[in-house]
Amino acid sequence: MKKNVKGLSLLIGSSLLMSSLTGCGSGHSATSATYDTQAEAPTSSANYAYEATESAQEPMYSAEASDSGRGKYSAGTNNMTTVSGYSTEDYCDDSVIENNESYTKPEENGFCLVLNQPLSTFAADVDTASYSNIRRMIEDGYSIGNIDPDAVRAEEFINYFKYDLYEPEKGDLFGITTEVSTCPWNTDNQLMFVGMKTGEIDFEEAPVNNLVFLIDVSGSMNSKNKLPLLQKTFDELVDNLPDEGTISIVTYSGEEKVVLEGESMRNKKAIKKAIDKLHASGCTNGQAGMQRAYEIAQRYYVEGGNNRVIMATDGDLNVGISSLDDLEAFISDKKDEGVFLSILGFGEGNYKDDKMETLADCGNGNYSYIDSLAEGKKVLVDEMSSTLYTVAKDVKLQVEFNPANVNAYRLIGYENRLMDDQDFNDDTKDGGEIGAGHSVVALYEIIPARSPKAIELKYQDNKVSDSKEKVPYSHEFATVSVRYKDPDADKSELFSIVVGDEVVTENPSDDFKFASSVAEFAMILEDNENKGTASLEDIMKTYKQLEDTDEYQDEFYYLVRTLSKRS
Repeated sequence: MKKNVKGLSLLIGSSLLMSSLTGCGSGHSATSATYDTQAEAPTSSANYAYEATESAQEPMYSAEASDSGRGKYSAGTNNMTTVSGYSTEDYCDDSVIENNESYTKPEENGFCLVLNQPLSTFAADVDTASYSNIRRMIEDGYSIGNIDPDAVRAEEFINYFKYDLYEPEKGDLFGITTEVSTCPWNTDNQLMFVGMKTGEIDFEEAPVNNLVFLIDVSGSMNSKNKLPLLQKTFDELVDNLPDEGTISIVTYSGEEKVVLEGESMRNKKAIKKAIDKLHASGCTNGQAGMQRAYEIAQRYYVEGGNNRVIMATDGDLNVGISSLDDLEAFISDKKDEGVFLSILGFGEGNYKDDKMETLADCGNGNYSYIDSLAEGKKVLVDEMSSTLYTVAKDVKLQVEFNPANVNAYRLIGYENRLMDDQDFNDDTKDGGEIGAGHSVVALYEIIPARSPKAIELKYQDNKVSDSKEKVPYSHEFATVSVRYKDPDADKSELFSIVVGDEVVTENPSDDFKFASSVAEFAMILEDNENKGTASLEDIMKTYKQLEDTDEYQDEFYYLVRTLSKRS
């Protein structure tokens, strides 16, 4: 079913049956790799061109000139920088990089019994960093056993891709698409799919930009796939920005520095020249840089405009604020001033994913990992409107499951975005931010009410009957409710849709098949205890059934096939 609503479009799917119900609630070393450019060449960085064969839809790759900036990290020259009377050579040496990446993730979601917990509540999330970061690992030669399970966030895998979701009609903010079918990795279960999409923005009517580039130029950024790639990526963004508005540049290492302040976006040559002159050395005082960036963003604040700090870093903050709790408190205070925060992660070896995700979640912004120039263009050029222009903030989703049809459910991913049910109606509680042209995807696993494996309670009215006609709302699976605020508003709006029998199908769409395949891939990588019969072979088989695929879906197939050959 496709439906237009005044609000938000959410992708929900019901997945995976487990052998027993688990609790609900909120609760590497890489090997070198060589590639056959005809069969195994890495593609995500646009180093390679590929096309699907008509018979099997398997990508064929041919090598092209590399412009990704991807490369192994190496020790650089530690140019001394004076900080408060002492040199960074005495304090630290950020140019020497070891494999010290850090990730954190709550315990994976288990199944929830509907009679005990009918509501599932979480904040919307449109981050994609986890997928492109894992792609980098695979292309660098990692096998499944080398990938840190905590680096895998299923919702970011699913949300990386575009889906053919219903567009909002004129006057509506969101369009919603729903679908229910058999769960691919557990045929006793169903998968419920709900897709939410916002409308595209007309750049001639887009808000005026007040952007502050906050760039990490510490010694740890001194490798090919960090600062040099960052510079190329930002040059691409500057070339494609509209002429209205201003850009400021703040750098930080041992100390912060204002490189450019309030420069007109019309003067693109001067802006790119300032970016291209940057070099890396010294420690990483992220606190000082963030404070200065927010000060400048407030100085050039545009009422009703797009006021945003874009932070580019490998996340290694070792001077000033460095703990996650302190970072969260600092950024949370700043977001209330009306300045949003986007995070772009770069590099490997000492990559601090946990810190950057916290910054983005607390700063009313999004988080992407840039592993190549092609990914930089995707995030900042092709998807500029969704990355830079927020159309709804504090977006929260709450799904009420109907016990007449659903015995238990499990949310796939979103472990770090779960909320207490009572927070859904509390406008002081933060949600997620959605940009123009964005889609949001969430997948649920459903154990049907009349399933042989359904759990029944002796003393509860479970409303399950052999005759569905005797039960109120018997033809409904769930009600999806969404709360959101306009970017400048303090009070939220609410809308709801019903997921009913009419969306159940034995022949699911390509969107359904592909989204479920991406979820399977994430569950395999994180060794999710509820992955059922999920396998790389099944994912590849499903891929070959798809009628039309784009370059990013083709690349997904390549990654799955590459890992399969390493197993």
